[in-house]
Amino acid sequence: MSESLLRTAAIPVTDPEAGLRLTEIFYSLQGEALTSGLPTIFVRLTGCPLRCVYCDTEYAFTGGERQSLETIITTIKSYPCLRICLTGGEPLAQPNAIELMKRLLSDGYEISLETAGALTVANVPSAVSKVMDLKTPSSGEVDKNLWSNLDYLTQHDQIKFVIMNREDYDWAKAKLSEHQLDKRVGTVWFSPMFNVADDVDEAANREMSSSDVPVLARELAEWILKDALPVRFQLQLHKIIWADAKGK
Repeated sequence: MSESLLRTAAIPVTDPEAGLRLTEIFYSLQGEALTSGLPTIFVRLTGCPLRCVYCDTEYAFTGGERQSLETIITTIKSYPCLRICLTGGEPLAQPNAIELMKRLLSDGYEISLETAGALTVANVPSAVSKVMDLKTPSSGEVDKNLWSNLDYLTQHDQIKFVIMNREDYDWAKAKLSEHQLDKRVGTVWFSPMFNVADDVDEAANREMSSSDVPVLARELAEWILKDALPVRFQLQLHKIIWADAKGK
């Protein structure tokens, strides 16, 4: 099977009665962005048109189970929380994600949407906080950035750059200035590529300490300080606590 076919498996439909292909729903602490540390219901949809080299949710590329919107909402309501993170994969790869967000908003839920920025966000309800990941050169998908999406962002939204090296940092810094990103959204995040699972293996069951923070994280912090960038640094909290465990 070709790569293009693999990326465009027959998942998208626009009939709300057809529901969504779902990888998992789980209840955990939000690990990043403005609601980091808060209890959150995660709705992870199946499928993604991108293949970033650092992806930590490849298991959501395929498979999953198609469920009706009503079934998904019933499962969501079984958790003691009104905060939802719609993630993937790429949620916007399935048009019915828009309808799901509308229904959840009408039920009083607070929603954040994690999107790669390669598909239009024009139809995302304004009440949803869009957390848009702009792909850096080292991701392997920098050419997929849909720059017209910037026109649909507000102070209610956030932009994230995953940094793998100095080249990524310099590129992100240039885009920050070129597009005045800190003026377009409420928060711009610079996040180092961070794989705790490898550190845990190397630690051989010893307690993690500050010395286990990747060197890149410390370098990125220093670069941001030196350049006095109007961005916020972040490490993914869920990886520090649970590594890359599914359902966390």
